[in-house]
Amino acid sequence: MATIRPFRAVRPYEGFAADIAALPYDVYTREEAAVYAASRPLSFLNIDRPETQFPPSFDMYSRSVYEKAAEMIESEVKNGLFVEESRPCLYLYELTMDGRAQTGLVALSSVDDYLNGVCRKHENTVLEKELDRINHIDITSCQTGPIFLAYRNDPSITDIISCKKEESPLYDFTSDDSIRHRVWRIDDNGSIGQLTALFRSIPHTYIADGHHRAASAVKVALKRRESHPGCSGNEEFNYFLSVLFPDSELMIMDYNRIVRGLNGHTPEEFMNLLDSIFDIAPLPGAQKPSRKASMSMFLSGNWYSLAARPDVLSARQNDPVASLDVSLLQDLVLSSILGIADPRTDKRIKFVGGIRGIDVLESSVRDFDSESGDHAVAFAMFPTSIGELLNVADANLLMPPKSTWFEPKLRSGLFLHRIER
Repeated sequence: MATIRPFRAVRPYEGFAADIAALPYDVYTREEAAVYAASRPLSFLNIDRPETQFPPSFDMYSRSVYEKAAEMIESEVKNGLFVEESRPCLYLYELTMDGRAQTGLVALSSVDDYLNGVCRKHENTVLEKELDRINHIDITSCQTGPIFLAYRNDPSITDIISCKKEESPLYDFTSDDSIRHRVWRIDDNGSIGQLTALFRSIPHTYIADGHHRAASAVKVALKRRESHPGCSGNEEFNYFLSVLFPDSELMIMDYNRIVRGLNGHTPEEFMNLLDSIFDIAPLPGAQKPSRKASMSMFLSGNWYSLAARPDVLSARQNDPVASLDVSLLQDLVLSSILGIADPRTDKRIKFVGGIRGIDVLESSVRDFDSESGDHAVAFAMFPTSIGELLNVADANLLMPPKSTWFEPKLRSGLFLHRIER
């Protein structure tokens, strides 16, 4: 059963929340982060990506970079940009995008829940990507980016959350991308006790977004357990910062693919190979697929609809991973035909979140075709559902990389969790 608990958050002073709140550190390249941070000195990206405080040639993974992040946190607390709660609290964090709202409970989740499978995952992590956040957490002694968790909806939890949202929010602002953010503090012992007790009846939580942040927080905890052999288990480092959302409120967007080159095939040969897997029909223009087991493809200046043949689907329907649209594409097209065995490392493939729209797929393919003289192909996917994600995690299986794109994104900097007090 899931273990959550309140915490003494370090959070923006009310008047600074809108300026401080930042998109997650990993949505930016180093160059993009430097440009963004330079024009927004209060943005938490300056702390989440502390290499922005150094020249472009500076080693972004040196210890002094992470020490700079620690220094900036302490300085901003001292200067009143952040305040530190005097007692442990829970929070509600509501994000509204295009009129659709989702509300999560901000709390600490147990490292042991992650280790024993109560907190379930659906993606592998890459050690090289973990190391940056391990160093950031360990050297700052602070968790700065919340892990996006889901749980199967519980009406009793929803009732408490709805009641609390009738109170005045602590923060209420709209970010540059037109997402409205509202935060409420829960500081009464009765509500805190009810919510922590109700989560003890939730069998599992699920990492929706933030697998690398979660793995990094856990590895820092294990490192500190080794250096504190007599620890009780209640230490702050034994918990990680999370925002927990009911599955009924979440939306997954499409996560699309662009492949540069056809693995030696001509476009005609490639289409012939696809014909044994899909029913192929021309499209009059760019259109997103409207149903599961179908995708749209842009190749040689034309859009096509690809609908998986019934015999292909029937052979995969009982496997929660193989039946995913992203698995269908990966197994039968990207790997078998285009030779992309590991999409995490193959430089020929590029992933494009659905938030960027379908037109960027067409423009990227056209640019590659004209510049290289070769052919690229793009696939617009039907989104993975939250039910599919939970089913894969419950089966202790893993999805192909880049199977889900969650929107809206949680902001960093609204809640910091000190892991050493």
